[in-house]
Amino acid sequence: MTPQTHALADFRSQVTKLLQERDLEWESSRKLVGAGRLPETLQRLVEEVRRVDLPPSIREAILTALNFGHVDRIQDLPGPRLKELTGLPPTKAVRALCVWFDLAGGSEFPAARSSLPTGVLESALQDATSPFDVLLAAEAPSLLDLGAGDLSFAGELADHYAATMRAHGRMLVLHCVDRLHAQSKLGGPLHPDRTTLDRLRSRPDLSFQFFPGQDMFALERLDRSGKLMPCYTLVTCWAPATPTFAYEPTRLDQDVIVGELQRTKGLYHQTDYAGEPALEVRHGERSLLFPPWKFDIRGPLALLDLVSRRGQVCVLGAVDNQVFWELLSQVLEGQQYRPANRPFTQDTIEAVFADIYQRLSRLAIGASMSLADCAPLRSQIPRVLPMQAPQFSHYAFQSIHVRRGALFSGVPASSTARKFRDMVEEVPPWMLTLIPAR
Repeated sequence: MTPQTHALADFRSQVTKLLQERDLEWESSRKLVGAGRLPETLQRLVEEVRRVDLPPSIREAILTALNFGHVDRIQDLPGPRLKELTGLPPTKAVRALCVWFDLAGGSEFPAARSSLPTGVLESALQDATSPFDVLLAAEAPSLLDLGAGDLSFAGELADHYAATMRAHGRMLVLHCVDRLHAQSKLGGPLHPDRTTLDRLRSRPDLSFQFFPGQDMFALERLDRSGKLMPCYTLVTCWAPATPTFAYEPTRLDQDVIVGELQRTKGLYHQTDYAGEPALEVRHGERSLLFPPWKFDIRGPLALLDLVSRRGQVCVLGAVDNQVFWELLSQVLEGQQYRPANRPFTQDTIEAVFADIYQRLSRLAIGASMSLADCAPLRSQIPRVLPMQAPQFSHYAFQSIHVRRGALFSGVPASSTARKFRDMVEEVPPWMLTLIPAR
């Protein structure tokens, strides 16, 4: 058996297994091949095939079997090629691919915005529990992971919760977004491997979608196509990127930010690497290459705005010290926590946050506390992302809990969070659990 034949057989086996477990999606797929719907469905499939990280031989085989979307009738599709891919005749083969690529059902998330009971929200903030346990109490459990990287957190979350939910008649919806393009030669270990992707896609107890090459602040296309839910039970972001979220543009002028970047990171400029744009940073005697947007500064207000819209509970895990204090300055009541054009050095942090700094610094690894016990939470946080009715211009968090550390027993985490164990010179990171006021 040639490698290509083996890959096709493996893909066909995964499709067959998935169809045996997804009766609702299979039934829903009928409408996608009905009169007048086929051309649109084929175009959506072609878009997904090109977007998803597939083995090149499988991608080419599917595109050829779909005639690259350039047909109007099912009879014009190459039946033998579709059968080789799925083991099914043309109409059922297209339906099977719709289920595989999560097009069946699309934006039909009937309980997406159902509110979690107050008691469930409060339990998410207890020291001894995982904030992700709220998924077990949700009527339609769902999670959006922003900056999902190598999908290590997604894999741990699925292993921890999906089977239990299925045993209670619920399907976990797990959507993951990452800005790194699947074909990029930059960001090496942050790419998910093939085994992880295939395992998540083929789980019968999981409705999984991965969107690589996707800026978390430009989700409009995914929203319009119904691929994302308007609001998730949980939204997460692990190790919010430095320097992206380490400087707040509404607090620091551009020249101050650039000066700090050059002082702490080194001189940098845009360049080209193997045919793709890149950022070259001169750090001492070394030149380091990153994706071209590595030093794009969005600030914590943009991140807070995004997660407050997308999640009933928001979890920011493995937050490094620099991002943590810049973020904290935006959620506390009082302008004194947001001094203009004063970058947060260690001395500045101690002076600006005073007693708050002392109390949080004394937290033992694994311990947590309500931020409101330190100081009042900000009652009106300005939205900085483009407005979409009926959003208001301000919002707030009804509670914020701070937990010290990157890893906790029984709590799924990302591979980036696990790297903090070896960073002996790094200040221990933080986890924040935020509940937006509704």
